[in-house]
Amino acid sequence: MGQRHGARGTGRRIAVLAGLLLATAGAAVAQGAGAFARMGMGARSLAVPSQVADRSGYASPFLNPALAPFAPAQGVELTAGRLAFDRSWEAVQVSAPLRPRSGFAGGVVHGGVDNIDGRDASGVPTDGQNEDGTLRADEYAFFAAFGTQFSERVSAGVGLRLYRNELFEGTRAPTAIGISLGATAQLGDRLSAGLVVDDLFARYEWSSTGSASASATDYFPTRVRGGAAYAVGDRGAGRPRVTVAAEAELFVQPFETRRPGGIEVTGTSPAETSTTLDVTLADVQGRVGGELWLTDGFAARLGLDRIGAGEAGELRPSAGFGIEQRVGELDLRVDYTAVVEPFGTALMHLATVRLGL
Repeated sequence: MGQRHGARGTGRRIAVLAGLLLATAGAAVAQGAGAFARMGMGARSLAVPSQVADRSGYASPFLNPALAPFAPAQGVELTAGRLAFDRSWEAVQVSAPLRPRSGFAGGVVHGGVDNIDGRDASGVPTDGQNEDGTLRADEYAFFAAFGTQFSERVSAGVGLRLYRNELFEGTRAPTAIGISLGATAQLGDRLSAGLVVDDLFARYEWSSTGSASASATDYFPTRVRGGAAYAVGDRGAGRPRVTVAAEAELFVQPFETRRPGGIEVTGTSPAETSTTLDVTLADVQGRVGGELWLTDGFAARLGLDRIGAGEAGELRPSAGFGIEQRVGELDLRVDYTAVVEPFGTALMHLATVRLGL
């Protein structure tokens, strides 16, 4: 009975991990721990996916903490996504300028997958958290970002992220802390540049319970992103009418792997030996996007993500729009973006509502 229970626990963990991979496939910049948090922040960040250098006030400090000083006013932003394969994605962000030269933002991002079919090694369904016996996985990222302008042309910032991954009752929910560092520079009247490093020192320490207990370390990939934004026109209050941006990303993923070493005989019992290796993989990809305000209250947006990530089918084209309207004492902005996921597997829809005070 103990062996069967252990097999069940192992099978359930395998099912959950498979569901997580499905949940994040195509929905993030690259795979690895915390992939849900690499989708962006808000619908605009998917339609214009290259926002590391966007000083217009529309880009989130979640993407580059050095952008925090450019928030036009205090505001709260709510985002919800409609995704295929029983996935969910939501975010809440509050931001505020700290006059005369600084700014702050904070919030939480949630990603999850539901209706995971958990089975043991014999193919028998396992008991899940949901009423129908299926499993669910949830992951959260709580963040805070602070930035300041050292001059009219240069700003820098630091961000802190706290991750938590909740699988099921047989696995302790791990947490991780990551640090982000960013900077921007105004190179000319229309051209700006930005650089940010994400998720420094972040890693999950996994530990399962029960007869099939095990532990593992899952390192977050470190991303170095650099880009530029070119703004044209003026809609008033320093807001550009056209913004075109491009970004390149170096993606570094450390992990451990085992290399078989052969068979070793101890006494009369043969045993397989192996060597643990620390491996680091690196990849480079890019993204571009643009925004055009057709009127003072309506913008059209186009973007292309995962350039150079692999085959042409892995590209993520996106399109969306934004609407701005003054409602009493509040500034209301509604953003919508549709994203074609890699290889045409699904169409992702995200909507954001922002209220500015």
